[in-house]
Parts: sequence; C-alpha cells; structure tokens
Amino acid sequence: MNRSYCALYVDAGYLLAATATCVSGSSLRAGVVVDHQRLIEQLIAQAERLSGLPLLRVNWYDSGGQRGGNPDELQERIGMLPRVKLRLGRLSYGGEQKGVDLRIGLDLATHSRNRIVDIIYLLSGDDDLTEAVEEAQHLGAQVIVLAVPDKDGNPNGVSKHLWREADDVQLVDPSIIDDTVFVRTTPAPAPEQPSASETAEPQVDSAPTPTSIGARPSPKQMPARRVDRPAPIPVPIDFDRVDPAMLVTADEEAAITAVSKAVVSSWMRSASPSARAHLLERKPSIPPELDRALLVDLSGRLGVYEISEPTRFRLRTRFWDVAEEFAE
Repeated sequence: MNRSYCALYVDAGYLLAATATCVSGSSLRAGVVVDHQRLIEQLIAQAERLSGLPLLRVNWYDSGGQRGGNPDELQERIGMLPRVKLRLGRLSYGGEQKGVDLRIGLDLATHSRNRIVDIIYLLSGDDDLTEAVEEAQHLGAQVIVLAVPDKDGNPNGVSKHLWREADDVQLVDPSIIDDTVFVRTTPAPAPEQPSASETAEPQVDSAPTPTSIGARPSPKQMPARRVDRPAPIPVPIDFDRVDPAMLVTADEEAAITAVSKAVVSSWMRSASPSARAHLLERKPSIPPELDRALLVDLSGRLGVYEISEPTRFRLRTRFWDVAEEFAE
C-alpha cells in the first residue's frame, strides 16, 4: 500500500514580499532579515500538522539570483536543506521574474498525475496558477492555498480566482513570521557577485514622466479584492504645468505618502551610505526594485488592481520628496 504524503510549494517572491509587508510595512525584500532555515522548518511542521501527513518535500520557487537563472549563495544554502528542492526561474533585465509560475504549474500537474502526493499546500497568491490548481484537482490532489496574513489577519494578496478554486485557504501561523522575519537595522552586505537585476539597466525608465508608467505588478502581488471602475475618458495632462498633488484625491495622497515613507525607510535601513548617495544621483530614475515596491504597496493599500497614470506620476514625485527628506 502506497504511503500518503503532503507537499509544500513555496513561491518565495510572494512569501518574502508578504512577510516583509507584515513586519516592516513595505514589500521590499531588502528591508528584512530572514532566518530561511528556521522559516522552512516551521512551515514544514505546520503543513504536517494541518494535513496529518508526513511531508515529502518542499519545492522552493524563486528567480535565480545570478545571471542565466543560476542560484546565488543564499539560494545554494536553501537548496542544501533537507527535503528542499530548489526550483529557479530567471530575472529579466527589468528585474521581473520569468518562468517561476510555469514551473509551479507544471509541477502541480505532474505530481498530481503521478499520484506522488495527496495534499499540496501552495504558498502563493498568484492568479496565473488558478488553471494549474484546477488541473491538479481533476487528477485527484487536494490543493490548499497557504497565505501570509495581513495586519488584519486576512490572507494577504491572494487572487480571488485562486481563492475560489482552491480546496481551502489557510493562514501561515503568525508566530512563524514573528520568529523568523525581522526588520533590517543595518545595511545588507554587498553581494560578492552582483546579480543580473542589480547590474543591468532597466529597459523601461521608471522616472516620473508622462509617458513612463512603469511595469504593472504581477497578480501575486495584487490585493485579493479587485475594484472595477468605469474606463475614464482620456484627458491630456500637461505634467509640467500641473501640481502633482492636484492629480489625486485626499485619500490617495495620504496612501501615497504612507507608502513612500514605508518604502524609503525600509530601503534606507538596508542600503549602504554609498548606495544612498547613488540613489539621489540617479534622480529622477527610480531603481526597478524600489519602483516595483511602490506600485505593489500602493495597489494593496488602495485595494485596486490598476493604478492610473496621474497617480503613478504623483507616487514617483512624492517618493523623491521623501527620499530627500530622509537624506537631510
């Protein structure tokens, strides 16, 4: 008789951004320090406790930290942990992860088809995984979404479609986050070999200009609730003549300010003095990692999927206001 197992699929991008938001108020991964080994051990213990089954293995999905999708030093250490399988995609020149969702989807279907496990805990919120979850269910596996809780104790950033199709949505035990993820208080050590995302120039300039609206955050980083609004009638805006603060509502302005302060504060704690100086030298071009965190965090705070061009423009101008305030 075959033994029953559970498995844990961890979308590292979702897990680390969501726990960073929980701990520091910003999704910026560089703003937190993570005890990865202890975090994985405790997630394994929770999966086994919830399922009542032994865990076969953890699949850890992330973008390779080195060129060509190769693992960096930290990812090498994670891959050496017991019962952990490293599954890497790659980073685009703009810092976006590629191939990770496809790997998760293929593994969901393959492991379910081969009856390798009975229950799969999917630690992700990505809408793009919905169809793969359905396929795994059709093949006889249970798929339970394991979500990071937000400040109100609700699942953070789980797509409504994924939530609806999953067999259940359960929360990572908050004590696990408290025990393994901490706000960074000293600058992060410089990597021995810079990753592709750190050395390559982005293909889209993220400066606050009328024609540069930046990359849209991926579905896994979006709030669970999407707010549909009527399509606005395009009205040409002369950004050089309009006060950016006049382009948004009072509530949006408050959210923009809160997000800008959280992202800048988190980044400043993790950056070296030379990196801080270099940031201001790059104005008005915002580094992709910071720009992405700004967009993701504002989307979550406003509860919307799309951020309008005027709001993006105001967000980026406010970012520089706050960055210069912190530099003084």
